[in-house]
Amino acid sequence: MSVMRVTLGSERLLASDKLKGKRVGVVSNPASVDAGFQHIVTRLEARSDVRLGAIFGPQHGFRADVQDNMIETPHARDASRRVPVYSLYSETREPTAEMLKDLDVLVVDLQDVGSRIYTFIYTMAHCLRAGKKHGVPVIVCDRPNPIGGIRIDGPMLLKGFESFVGQFPIPLRHGMTIGELARFFNEFCGINADLTVMPMEHWRRSMHFDETGIPWVMPSPNMPTLETAVVYPGTVLFEGTNVSEGRGTTRPFELIGAPGVDAEALAAGLMSRKMAGVLFRATVFEPTFQKHARQACGGVQIHVLDREAFPAVQAAVAVLIDMRAQNTSRFQWRQPPYEYETEKLPFDILAGSSQLREQIEAGVPPETIQLSWQEGLDAFARDRTPYLLY
Repeated sequence: MSVMRVTLGSERLLASDKLKGKRVGVVSNPASVDAGFQHIVTRLEARSDVRLGAIFGPQHGFRADVQDNMIETPHARDASRRVPVYSLYSETREPTAEMLKDLDVLVVDLQDVGSRIYTFIYTMAHCLRAGKKHGVPVIVCDRPNPIGGIRIDGPMLLKGFESFVGQFPIPLRHGMTIGELARFFNEFCGINADLTVMPMEHWRRSMHFDETGIPWVMPSPNMPTLETAVVYPGTVLFEGTNVSEGRGTTRPFELIGAPGVDAEALAAGLMSRKMAGVLFRATVFEPTFQKHARQACGGVQIHVLDREAFPAVQAAVAVLIDMRAQNTSRFQWRQPPYEYETEKLPFDILAGSSQLREQIEAGVPPETIQLSWQEGLDAFARDRTPYLLY
């Protein structure tokens, strides 16, 4: 495999004089490292011409020590650096005037995983809103989309289904970098903050993360590998059901199952669909926490054989349809609350509307469901074009 060393936006920012003489706030977590595993906060505090003023953490916290989703992180203080550590997944998800009052600039350096559901991109959007509101410029350091920047896939978010796992009209797999999304959110979606994006060098849209020369550090506790990120745009939908999405195992989002599921029959039915680039292997697993903890779950492990051909969202929908068909009385849609939404079904806000759930309930086959997304994807492809950097 050909590996080209990508220069990150954070590396280009730190090599410039853009932060010279400024008091800086940084939105980051453990994945905010460079090719030498040096964290952006460590590099900033080593600079004599820059003053670190505050640290901000997204969901799971600045240190990503909060394992489960939907568990808020408290504010803290970094004793060695003597700066506050503000949680943006707490009583507020938008930096307040008090948090920003002594800062000259807010730097965002977060590793996205290429899916509309991943909340870090909305933490960034909230930072843009706060920057606009309180007159603080925002610099977003660009990072690779780990699953590439070409393919877009899945249903669009429709108006009325906005939440913290989907704020803007983008598909489940958006095919953009976090810097490109910042431009799209800021201009197309009308935030209008004072935004600077520090682009990468040598990144190509065809690249997966293991082709960049950048080390993989878990962006969140249940995103352990690039393989997780490849399946995530589809299998994250299982968070909206009573089926385990593999949390509490060493292969979250690759293992899908529930008690009472006939794993062999499920795998055989899925393989008969002859989907490109994927093998569904029958398995039984026991989550150590979250859904069905300490219970045997029958299901499948999704083995991606060809990343370019693999239809992540369609594959997950097929698993869902076949698993639900085995026992419709046992299968359930998860009930709210979910990610600060107290009324709409979690599956609907994950899917971006009620349409996908209604199609599944009506017995529409996954191939037909996939075709129904095309008009929205074509419109999004046109809308995103002015904001692409590579």
